[in-house]
Amino acid sequence: MSEDWDNLLILDACRYDMFADRIDIDGELESRISLGSSSEEFLERNFTSGTFHDTVYVNANPYVPRLNLDEDTFHAVIDCLGDWDTELQTVTPETVARAAVDAHETYPDKRLIVHFMQPHTPFIGKLGRNMAGGGWTMDLDVEEEPGIWNHLRNGTVDVDIETVWKAYLENLDVVLEEVADLLETLEGKSVITADHGNFVGERLSPIPSRRKYGHPYGVHAEELVKVPWFVVEGDGRREVRTEPPVEQESVDEETVDERLEALGYR
Repeated sequence: MSEDWDNLLILDACRYDMFADRIDIDGELESRISLGSSSEEFLERNFTSGTFHDTVYVNANPYVPRLNLDEDTFHAVIDCLGDWDTELQTVTPETVARAAVDAHETYPDKRLIVHFMQPHTPFIGKLGRNMAGGGWTMDLDVEEEPGIWNHLRNGTVDVDIETVWKAYLENLDVVLEEVADLLETLEGKSVITADHGNFVGERLSPIPSRRKYGHPYGVHAEELVKVPWFVVEGDGRREVRTEPPVEQESVDEETVDERLEALGYR
C-alpha cells in the first residue's frame, strides 16, 4: 500500500514469466516479490494489520470476506461474489470490470484496488473449459479436491503439461482483454500486479522432489512469489481523500465456503 498508484489491478495466481510473455499494453514492466504464496497469505500480510480508508476494494476473491477485510479495513469493499457464474464456477473478468467502473464513478476521490480471479482456475477460455479437470463443469469426481492442480497432483486426469499451460495462458488472455479496456476508463496512475504465482509441474531444489502444482500457503519459491508490477502512467493523478468506512453487509459464511471450494481451496 506504500507504493505509488491510483488503481491497483490484481490478477489472481499470475506468474511473472507468463505475464511478461502475454502483456501487450503500453507501460513499464517491473517485478516485485509478493508477501504471500497464496491469496490468503497475501491478504493477511498486506492488509489485516492496517486500515486503508482512502481505498475501495473491488473484490472477486472469497478470502477477503473470510479474513473480515470487508469490515472497516477499507473505505468500502465492492463484493462481486454474489455475481457468481454458476456454469463456470467463478466470477468472470467482465463482471469485475463493470464493478470497477461503477466504483470509480461512485468513489472518484479514493484509490481503487480491483481483484480479478483470473488467471486462477477454473480455466474459462475455449480450450480450458473443455479440458479434463480445467473447469468445474467437467464430468470428474471433484467431491473432495476440485481443480486441475489437485487432479494433476493426484494423477486423476490424463492431460499433458503443454495443454495445461495453453489453458492457463488462455485464462490470462481473457482477463487481460478486460484489463486493457478498463484502463481506458480509469483515471490516474495504474499498476497491474498479482497476489501470487503458481507451480506448473516444477520440482523444488536443491533436493529433488515430486512435481509441484498450485500455490500452497507459505512456500516462497520464485514461481509463487515473483509477480509482475506493470506501471501505466495514465492521464493526471487522482486527488485522494480518507473518509470513514461506509456501512455494508458482509458475505455469509456458507457462500464463502462454496466459492472457496469451487476455486479448489476446500
